[in-house]
Amino acid sequence: MAVRSDIEIAQAAAVQPISQIAEKLGIPAASLIPYGNDKAKIAADFIKTINDKKDGKLILVTAVSPTPAGEGKTTTTVGLGDGLNKIGKNALICLREPSLGPCFGMKGGAAGGGYAQVVPMTDINLHFTGDFHAIGAAHNLLSALIDNHMHWENELDIDPRRVTWRRVVDMNDRALRSITSGLGGFHNGVVREAGFDITVASEVMAIFCLATSLEDLENRLGNIVFGYTRKNEPVTVRELNAHGAMTALLKDALQPNLVQTIENNPALMHGGPFANIAHGCNSVMATSTALKLADYVITEAGFGADLGAEKFFNIKCRKAGLKPNAVVLVATIKALKMQGGVAKSDLAQENIEALQLGLKNLGRHLRNLAHFGVPAVVAVNRYTADTDAEVDAVRTYCTEFGVEAVNCTHWADGGEGATKLAEKVAAIADSGAAQFRTLYTDELSLWNKAKRVATAIYGADDIIADKKVREQFAQFEKEGYGKYPVCMAKTQYSFSTDPNLLGAPTGHVVPIREVRLAAGAEFIVVVCGAIMTMPGLPRVPAANAISVNKQGRIEGLF
Repeated sequence: MAVRSDIEIAQAAAVQPISQIAEKLGIPAASLIPYGNDKAKIAADFIKTINDKKDGKLILVTAVSPTPAGEGKTTTTVGLGDGLNKIGKNALICLREPSLGPCFGMKGGAAGGGYAQVVPMTDINLHFTGDFHAIGAAHNLLSALIDNHMHWENELDIDPRRVTWRRVVDMNDRALRSITSGLGGFHNGVVREAGFDITVASEVMAIFCLATSLEDLENRLGNIVFGYTRKNEPVTVRELNAHGAMTALLKDALQPNLVQTIENNPALMHGGPFANIAHGCNSVMATSTALKLADYVITEAGFGADLGAEKFFNIKCRKAGLKPNAVVLVATIKALKMQGGVAKSDLAQENIEALQLGLKNLGRHLRNLAHFGVPAVVAVNRYTADTDAEVDAVRTYCTEFGVEAVNCTHWADGGEGATKLAEKVAAIADSGAAQFRTLYTDELSLWNKAKRVATAIYGADDIIADKKVREQFAQFEKEGYGKYPVCMAKTQYSFSTDPNLLGAPTGHVVPIREVRLAAGAEFIVVVCGAIMTMPGLPRVPAANAISVNKQGRIEGLF
């Protein structure tokens, strides 16, 4: 019997009306804003009525460093949520919305896999409820208003050479990284150097995901610094009077999206910053709402724990006052063997020696998680080719850290394949063992915050930067932004800034190429190495395999 693809499994799922899914959470149908029969937004007025309820337990799912072999972080998040519900717990998962960039690029979709998926899978991976379109529109509205202001009287004395606000599009398009805008004559505006980022790197996306209310959203948008005057003084969105219109575009989008798993358990999907170039977490609105609706809330943060988990703890939890109760670190035998030097074509063969080398990557992540005081469990996302000896090697290694490794088969078996993990996670979350703390205090200087992340999390000896970048750090301190956390933009493939340096490298330094102020999001973006905020498509894009069949169904999306 042929193995069904993720999209085939999702399209065959027995999906319940979204009103029935809402009933499980105590959400009346009148408090839903439906988008068809299988997805809806939760009305802001309803969310206000549950603010006094006690919070449930918060569980983070993160992973080892990503490889082409795959780790299955989102799949494990979905499987764990289904597993917790299967053992009688009231659990709710919170995920990020996928970006079109990876869907049509190399990574594919982000709705889970196998029998641990959220549905409707094709809708979620494509236009969904239009949130990303609203974020892109709000961002580009500001871009247009900036250029329009400079075209006319330019009362704010904005220096075209010092505009830091770029445009965005939710697509991998390397040709747009650097452009010249305003060409074609004076009637087309001010000629200046500009460029595009992918929408998930937008500060509007970060603000959207960190805002706690519509009022907070508007205030944060007003605080955005988009450029500087000819006297090198910062200019804000509030001075341009653009924050009201931007908020109007985002008003409906700010309400969290409700969908379901293949096993008809509820799931919230909202917001979607990447963790290699942004803070990599779903919205505070969705997470805080979920904590009022369920006893256990499972959320995930992008890429490996050195990126997503670090930012979840140091940025999202710090800003939102969240106190996580447990962490699940996802690993696959294939990924660990690849970290140990095995080629992708040879991963199906048992190789304990390479696995032992690759386990150093897992060990580094476990040591890093210990900095934050939240107890962890390792989820071994098992493939059929994995041998018992390989799984046992992972279990034995984890005991050195006082951590249990649990064998999971949720891709093939859904929630039933994650019940042992669910039991372990619930026990940890209920134990009260978590003593959450951030990696650094607000008072530490911006430079030393970046250095703390690089040395404690990446295993680096130091950070380096040229004089211009060091002066920019000092300038942000002088302007009053010194208490902000840092958002490190770095390759996801390595603890270093070299994507080919696998395992758990030490003795390296982290070169800082650029720093960007995100005054609305209230963090400083520290761009390291050669990381790009506008990705490019691979030689053979995933888009080449996507089509619509004669029955009107989408094929090839994974």
